[in-house]
Amino acid sequence: MRSYRTPSLAALALILAVAGGTPALAQDALPDGITPASDPSAIPATAKARKDTVVASISAPQGVFNPYFFSNGWDENVTEVIFGRLINYDSQGKLIPEQAESWTVSPDNLVYTIKLRPGLTFSDGSALTAEDVAFTLTVLHDPTLESETDITPAAIAGGAEYKAGKADSISGLKVIDPQTIQITTTQAGAKTLALLGGPVLSKAHYGKGFARGQLDGIRALGGDPLGAGPYVFDKFIPGQEVRFHANPRYYAGKPGVEHFIYRITSDATKLQLFQTGETDYDGFTVSQDNVDALQSLGFAAINLYGSSDYSMIEFNPKDPLLQDVRVRHALTYGLDRQTLVTVVYQGYGTVATQPVAPISWAYDAGAVEPFAYDPAKAAALLDEAGWKPGADGIRAKDGQRLSLRLLATKSLINDALIPIAKENWKAIGVDLVPEVSDFNALLAKRKAGDYNLATFRTSTINDPHDGVEDFLSTGEVGRLGYHDDTVEKLILAGNATLDPEQRKPIYHQLYKALADNPPVIFLAYRKILSGTDARVEGFKPDIYNGIIASLPKLKIVQ
Repeated sequence: MRSYRTPSLAALALILAVAGGTPALAQDALPDGITPASDPSAIPATAKARKDTVVASISAPQGVFNPYFFSNGWDENVTEVIFGRLINYDSQGKLIPEQAESWTVSPDNLVYTIKLRPGLTFSDGSALTAEDVAFTLTVLHDPTLESETDITPAAIAGGAEYKAGKADSISGLKVIDPQTIQITTTQAGAKTLALLGGPVLSKAHYGKGFARGQLDGIRALGGDPLGAGPYVFDKFIPGQEVRFHANPRYYAGKPGVEHFIYRITSDATKLQLFQTGETDYDGFTVSQDNVDALQSLGFAAINLYGSSDYSMIEFNPKDPLLQDVRVRHALTYGLDRQTLVTVVYQGYGTVATQPVAPISWAYDAGAVEPFAYDPAKAAALLDEAGWKPGADGIRAKDGQRLSLRLLATKSLINDALIPIAKENWKAIGVDLVPEVSDFNALLAKRKAGDYNLATFRTSTINDPHDGVEDFLSTGEVGRLGYHDDTVEKLILAGNATLDPEQRKPIYHQLYKALADNPPVIFLAYRKILSGTDARVEGFKPDIYNGIIASLPKLKIVQ
């Protein structure tokens, strides 16, 4: 564990609001969307020389290019280029057909019939059929598979029996014809279709020697991927790049740019490589400094879009100090989250109010009480709850001081959160004791219940259920002790309903219920920043697809 250190003078200057000043603000913050290049003629000669190739950056692929066998997220980025999906997300997180032509769901939301596009093939020309889909879903149920994809929530009939060795096949998988597969599940789930509609493995390529518990043959092909995505894998040069060429058999037509390369970069080199034209596209930490740097180049088209994650402070559900909801509400009212967002994101973030980001179809700006910074209201709630200021200004009740330990990791947002929270909460009579450690140590203390508060950022939230499932009694937070009957009922209802328009009012009620009995303090939503040189048109990344949906549409215009 590392003790908290006072920020530098430069950092403290940004946190003037804590002492009553004004935080640094981004001047003329860019709007969401694409801001065109101001001077396309400034494109570096290195970039102009690439007549049929687009280069994007990637950090550290390891070379396991199978969508279900990688353990490195950068390998996943590579597989998305090669494989594509049956069913994907649009820019608002709604499901749309990709390699699948259509699907239907039975009235009880248990039987899915997925129709493949006619003439669909893998990049080697072999047909992609319903048999390949059934093979893929069978592999995902293998008892020896360790995968980032957990098929269990799909609840495919017979899947558990197959995994346990009690059946030789999965009864819920039925191939109707080469273009049609029927999948029967045992419980409704809003995320089921996305799980069923993932990348498809070729049975002919990956299935040689396959049997339950025998995945070595598939693993051995991690460096020899075969998919049906927009590009075909050519070569991986460790530490340098991953090369692809356009798939002439891609269902939507051969991409307009013949060659695509992922260039391996680092945080220390990415801006320089973009400036010199070694890369055409890259993502950057969102800050005014990086926005200014990109604007100064002239040739950069700048894209700004919302992330789907959120940051938060979690309450220990079993902590006696936090059982009174008035204390939790007081801590929320008593934290100046707007200053935090301004300091960290400099105009490129907003205060979070619910467990889904504004880009999602499920978000509703008016759904919940925003709990805007109000130290007077916070103090009044603590008074009502029986916490009275002591001689040192810290509140106490029944002989116990209101002193709270916050588990945190080292990060940009936590570097600002800790001093802001310490000052804000001290002003309402709460003593904050931060403990900064690595993430594994934080998780161990959290699991043991050895904390009052812990701060996190969620992973990417594709479906609104992702943002709330931990609040179920069976979820991560629920297992730590949080339970609310209304919250439980609404989470289950939202997950059991498939139509987004029918789900919306359920989630809006849920967000109100979570505000009434909060398991967390929502902190911030953030923006994502990227730059493209003006010689390439068509990059329109979003948080659900990254750049993958853009690749088939790219054009080199200079």
